[in-house]
Amino acid sequence: MSVLKKFLGQTAVYGLSTVFSRLFNFILTPIYTSKFAAGIYGIFTTMYAYASLINAVLAFGMESTYFRYLNKHEDKKQEVYNNSFLCIAFISILFLITGLVFSNPIASYLTDDPNQLGDYKHYLQFFIWILFVDAICVIPFAKLRADDKAFKYSLIKFSNIGCFVGFNLIFIYIIPLIIKHDWPLAEWFGSWYRGVWVGYVFLANLIASLVTFLLLLPEFLKLQLKFDKELFGKMFSYSWPILVANLSFIVNENLDKIVLSRLLPDAIADHQVGIYGAVCKIAIFISIFITAFRLGAEPFFFSHAKNANAKKTYALILHYFVIALALLFVGLIANIEILKYFIRKSEYWVGLPAVPYLLFGYVCLGIYMNLSIWYRLSDQTRFGLYISIIGAFITIVLNFVLIPKYSYMGSAWVSMLAYFIMMVISYVLGQKYYPIPYDLKKILTYLLISVVLVILSFWVFNRNIYIGNALLLAFLGGIIYFEKDQLKSILFKK
Repeated sequence: MSVLKKFLGQTAVYGLSTVFSRLFNFILTPIYTSKFAAGIYGIFTTMYAYASLINAVLAFGMESTYFRYLNKHEDKKQEVYNNSFLCIAFISILFLITGLVFSNPIASYLTDDPNQLGDYKHYLQFFIWILFVDAICVIPFAKLRADDKAFKYSLIKFSNIGCFVGFNLIFIYIIPLIIKHDWPLAEWFGSWYRGVWVGYVFLANLIASLVTFLLLLPEFLKLQLKFDKELFGKMFSYSWPILVANLSFIVNENLDKIVLSRLLPDAIADHQVGIYGAVCKIAIFISIFITAFRLGAEPFFFSHAKNANAKKTYALILHYFVIALALLFVGLIANIEILKYFIRKSEYWVGLPAVPYLLFGYVCLGIYMNLSIWYRLSDQTRFGLYISIIGAFITIVLNFVLIPKYSYMGSAWVSMLAYFIMMVISYVLGQKYYPIPYDLKKILTYLLISVVLVILSFWVFNRNIYIGNALLLAFLGGIIYFEKDQLKSILFKK
């Protein structure tokens, strides 16, 4: 059980940094929704959706490949580090040059309004540099995780989000105050400040990314510009299916926001995307938990693979991971009447009925990510590609079918369905090619109970906060009762 304790400890460190980082970021949601109209917030949502797609391409699946080959070739750790970084650096430099050269036609594609073309060109240039800097930081960040430097990793992530939030506040509040009261530098700020402009959000992100790059310089200095061609061939064959799988996953995650802006009438498109993007933020808490788990679990799963009891450990981790997801799912819906106030303007609240579907989709996604360890450990990453392509196909086809009729509600339904199907397929294939003794009966029981409680809380009792939390406490009490012996053995036995 000491192995599980170590895993829980590492995940807790990553979890705290992720939670606080995302919460700091989350406080920007009420600021954005109060300062920007839904249509303007839709621009913000669309740009970050495109950025997520490009991010997956630039990373090229090399993060997972780095962890796999670090444990597979312990005698070539430096070569694995060099190869992983140089691959991403080459792709990123190519992207940077191409993006800057073709920024005008790309900006024209993003907007049909000639009055907004100049703004979109600025947005695009900010994002090209953000994506470039973030991409070349992927492998240095992965090295910190592989070297068990969770505290340093967390500190840099804190610094990133601190800069992002801080510069947002400077651009949105501090500079207008300086200009209004004619404080020192008021004239200089007044010469270029454009008021509450969404482009300043992207500029704040770029500054934060550059600060992160500077903090990671010690890891960059450990690189050697040596390329192991033979090793890279093996790494490439492992990573490209992960790249396609990650792209398909990003399509599942972000295509709805892009397609919404294209399939809906121009008069309402940005408004609907803004509403959907805002209510998606409520689902961020499950996303935080999944991200924290992935950061701790990925290096742990690879390093633990050679242990005799590895499969039992993986099964136990999924069991409690599902319990945590189920509790979060019920808890967030029970308190949605409080959480909605993070979205300051009531015009966004019309989108709240999409939240239960989005949350359950994230639950399925989290389970899928946990299950996906089977094809990564067995070097059968092509299955991840197949599963993700199926999910992307469902997402693309059904979004085009449902969005024109149901708008963002159709997107929420499709997202949930795609992740559910991916989860089921991964489980079935995993049990065939790399069987892990999951307690399927208990896992399904907890999931089914959570779904029933959410239906009662959100629809039957009309989001009543007291009844919702009573159901949550009853669920928690039942879990403690049935899991107490196992929990004691994990937490208190050596």
